[in-house]
Amino acid sequence: MTEQTVAMYCFIDDFLRLTRPQAPHRRHLSDAELLTTALLGARFFGGNLAAARRYMQQHWGMKALDKSGFTRQLHRLHDTLKALFLALGQHLKYLNTQARYVIDSFPVAVCDNVRIGRSRLVHGAAYRGYSASKRRYFFGFKVQLLMTHDGLPVELYIHAGSEADITGLKALGPQLPAGSVLYADAAYTDYEWEDAWREVEHVDLQADRRANSKRPREPWETFLIHHFRKGVETTISQITERFPKSIHAVTAQGFALKLLLFVFTHTLAELGA
Repeated sequence: MTEQTVAMYCFIDDFLRLTRPQAPHRRHLSDAELLTTALLGARFFGGNLAAARRYMQQHWGMKALDKSGFTRQLHRLHDTLKALFLALGQHLKYLNTQARYVIDSFPVAVCDNVRIGRSRLVHGAAYRGYSASKRRYFFGFKVQLLMTHDGLPVELYIHAGSEADITGLKALGPQLPAGSVLYADAAYTDYEWEDAWREVEHVDLQADRRANSKRPREPWETFLIHHFRKGVETTISQITERFPKSIHAVTAQGFALKLLLFVFTHTLAELGA
């Protein structure tokens, strides 16, 4: 854990020094210390930020900060954390010389279905979605995850559970290099959008086809789609294994922040950080 902590801190601190002015010296914690603590919480403590704070105080001499102060400062850095993740994703895209990417979604429930009426985190039918892979309804969010062909997350988008996958992809609007190929399952089928993306962005969306599709795929295309999507399912399983039995959050924004931390820390772990 010591090597991972040092690697995370150096990476975050260097990024912040290059992209923004230094924070006021009167702060108890620097932004790099706080973000490192949050990522350690997601990687080693099941998202328990209090346990991560105690670890940093006992082993690294981090100055004590009360729970509410830590949480407020972390929420202020939500956009910074997203920018950091996207910057790392851009670098991984540059290194992905094969230019093959895969997108898939996975559901994250905020509570059991029997407790929907008592949920204080989110409300409304917009969050009631259906997971085809698990063949059950859930109440919560969907995470659209864009990955390289070898399973490294480079972009993500979190939206309400009832929204369709193709809607989430359009909202994500992934920035892919010209000549890239994006593999997806049949839920991402939209012929007009495929044509427009290929013509304007020079990105080929290879979505799997249903049996009654008007544009069936060639057998070799179907084989490639299924081949590259196997790695995505493994990556999603590895990310969700990091989740605790119940992700604790007081607000929907805090819930989304923890999801970002779990995805981000998985990318860093795969890179050896």
